[in-house]
Amino acid sequence: MYQDRRKHGLIGLLCLLVLAVAVIAAAAGLRRRVPEDLGEDSILSIRRAVEQSALQCYAVEGVYPPDIDYLKDNYGLRINTDTYIVRYEAYAENQMPNIRVVKRNR
Repeated sequence: MYQDRRKHGLIGLLCLLVLAVAVIAAAAGLRRRVPEDLGEDSILSIRRAVEQSALQCYAVEGVYPPDIDYLKDNYGLRINTDTYIVRYEAYAENQMPNIRVVKRNR
């Protein structure tokens, strides 16, 4: 009878140890992935901000802005150019420009 309790105690301890290792491994994996997700979210946020500024300009002036500097000067757009590169290609005054945002390599 005493051996059965001891056996159950060891199995429970082993299960607890396996669970603890799994939780630690999962936390370590998330810790590595969070900065990547934040970077992707930042890129998307910047792209949306540029699009919204261009749409606001179109709504007010009837034309899309010729370049991103126009949005910075007239619509308050601010971009961290030390960290991100924004490519803004305007084809015509009545067509939404092509906007691309990438993170600079450091």
